Amino acid sequence: MPYSVEYLPSARKQLDALTEDIHGRISAAIDDLEENPRPPGCKKLKGRDNEYRISVGDYRVIYEIRDAVLIVLVVKVAHRGKVYR
Repeated sequence: MPYSVEYLPSARKQLDALTEDIHGRISAAIDDLEENPRPPGCKKLKGRDNEYRISVGDYRVIYEIRDAVLIVLVVKVAHRGKVYR
């Protein structure tokens, strides 16, 4: 059963601020999380409950997996140098 993807308002704003080509690549990677929220290459973030990271080029997508309700919540989208601040 597929998960649904939801965004924090701040994450949606971060994604919409990116250039069109980068926005498209990241959106496609996020859409793929509906079928597999733990794709190859994703990393569980240490010290955080149910938060994971995927890399899309130089950008990172931080998201939470809520297995009980089948939701992937995108928390942050940013360049790798700024994502953990």
